[in-house]
Amino acid sequence: MSVKVRIPTILRTYTGGASEVSAEGATLSEVITDLEKNHQGIAARVLDDAGKLRRFVNVYVNDDDVRFEQGLQTPTPDGAGVSIIPAVAGGC
Repeated sequence: MSVKVRIPTILRTYTGGASEVSAEGATLSEVITDLEKNHQGIAARVLDDAGKLRRFVNVYVNDDDVRFEQGLQTPTPDGAGVSIIPAVAGGC
């Protein structure tokens, strides 16, 4: 399955500056594996040392937050949009 992955500004150094890249995979886990194959280093920014999604990184398949779906096993149908969104903290 081919999907479009939207890359946040902070991770674009791994994609040569591209804001969107294509990736293959039937699940989010497979998509991240394919991203890593083609854009080495990106998986370490999305996954922790245990291979789980980092606490402060939100990932959506289409409009669904994968944390409320099947996590890394969330299906990624052909043509789906995957968004990687780092959490932003701050304030006064």
